[in-house]
Amino acid sequence: MTQTHPEPAGTRPRLWHFPGGLHLPERKSLSAARPLRTAPLPERLIVPLQQHIGNLAKPLVRVGERVLKGQMLAQAQGYVSAPVHAPSSGVVAAIAPFPVPHPSGLSAPCILIETDGEDTWADLPEPIEDYASADPLRLRERIRWAGVVGLGGAAFPSSVKLNPGRGYPIDTLILNGAECEPYITCDDLLMRQRAGEILLGARIIGHILGAKRCLIGIEDNKPEAIESLRLALAESDMRDWTRVVAIPTLYPSGGEKQLIRILTGKEVPSGGLPAQIGVVCHNVGTAAAVTAAVLEGKPLISRFVTVTGGGIAEPQNLEVLIGTPAAELIALCGGYRPDVSKLILGGPMMGFGLHTDAVPITKAANCLLVLTAAESPDPGPALPCIRCGKCAEVCPARLLPQQLYWYSRARDLDRVGDYHLFDCIECGCCAHVCPSHIPLVQYYRFAKTESWALERDKRKADLARRRHEAREARRARQEEERKAKLRTTTDELDHKPASGGADPRKAAIEAALQRAAAKKAALADQASRDAAGVDGAVEPPAPHQPSA
Repeated sequence: MTQTHPEPAGTRPRLWHFPGGLHLPERKSLSAARPLRTAPLPERLIVPLQQHIGNLAKPLVRVGERVLKGQMLAQAQGYVSAPVHAPSSGVVAAIAPFPVPHPSGLSAPCILIETDGEDTWADLPEPIEDYASADPLRLRERIRWAGVVGLGGAAFPSSVKLNPGRGYPIDTLILNGAECEPYITCDDLLMRQRAGEILLGARIIGHILGAKRCLIGIEDNKPEAIESLRLALAESDMRDWTRVVAIPTLYPSGGEKQLIRILTGKEVPSGGLPAQIGVVCHNVGTAAAVTAAVLEGKPLISRFVTVTGGGIAEPQNLEVLIGTPAAELIALCGGYRPDVSKLILGGPMMGFGLHTDAVPITKAANCLLVLTAAESPDPGPALPCIRCGKCAEVCPARLLPQQLYWYSRARDLDRVGDYHLFDCIECGCCAHVCPSHIPLVQYYRFAKTESWALERDKRKADLARRRHEAREARRARQEEERKAKLRTTTDELDHKPASGGADPRKAAIEAALQRAAAKKAALADQASRDAAGVDGAVEPPAPHQPSA
């Protein structure tokens, strides 16, 4: 890994600004002031088969089978997919749909484990201690095996993100420690307590990517996390390659494109990827999970989760096994207060409401937010748009939210595409400032879902059309080959010299007629023999018996 000094030592790095954004009440002190706790082992673990963007994982276990901690329960299917592992030892009680954290409130396939309380580990792969000289492919395969995904909320398989392709040389690795959304502090606690693991993960990722430098961006409202990482960096040999950068607190500075802009001044092209400008961005939690996978051979089976809000008795951060029911974490934090109003997975801006607390914690679950009515007042019915333009002023992606709203509402999917709908990061800034209380992000999510469905239908139709065209072309080719073969045979007969000066075509016809006549005679002879009882087909007559 090539090491360079990104900025002169002792100078403040230059920072850039992204458009729009909001200064929001932070409310982080509710949970950040309390020490981290480890959640106890639950009696039941509900492990969803899909905790990532991409294809559903395929189960490898059966009901009644005993599994061990860290054992792979389901393997990845396809390139964009991730396996899931047993968070603890126990018996597989069911493989069936269970409620999962999703905006739809629907159930999804899960593996239910009844834990045995022993927490016995399975045999794990050997650590890759010499990662600095290891083949990047080997490291990516280990990270893929471990089921590591983006822990900032997107849950994109990390092994895919670590393979940008030869056409995209990576100059800069960015670790996202901004954690810009109100209430959430799990990354803050992680950076305070496991700074060394984060730095090691950064180095492993940097080796895989061949990055020339690493920038760790943290909002300046997390001074303890910044200091912890800087102290760990000072004691490491990564000082010339890594820089911990404090950035201004402004929502949504933790958005991938926004953080890249702040730290590098580069703009990710519309509809493009950061790799196209030589940048790859990972969450600090993902970096720590990479360290565990490579240096310890451990899969991703736990994470830090913030349980907070005015509606919970004791807000705090917990280290939680994947699959732990949310209800158990609520109880561990003292239970609900009497004035509780909403239960949200994620933050107040980008999270979504949960219909029940019976859902499990997944790899993407960074926060359980329990709000009171005072914290989340009912805005009332949406009013007509007054075209004030406030939504456009705060949009960090330079979009026109008003136009996107009109075309999304009219289901004009072509026009929403013209207005770059898929550049929307769904940060919620536009809806937050809308004086008409229009749920703008919900319209955008609907339009995205409809566009994806339309694209899937189009791909299916194109595939069916190509198959039909291929089948028709194959039939035409076979018919042409048959005709060509027939013409060749006819030409050979026309030009082949016949013995005795006879016409070869007539000779061939005569031979065919003779063969048909011989076959007909043979069939007639066989029928006669069967009727006459030849070869014992008919029993001989019984001997004459005299009458009594």
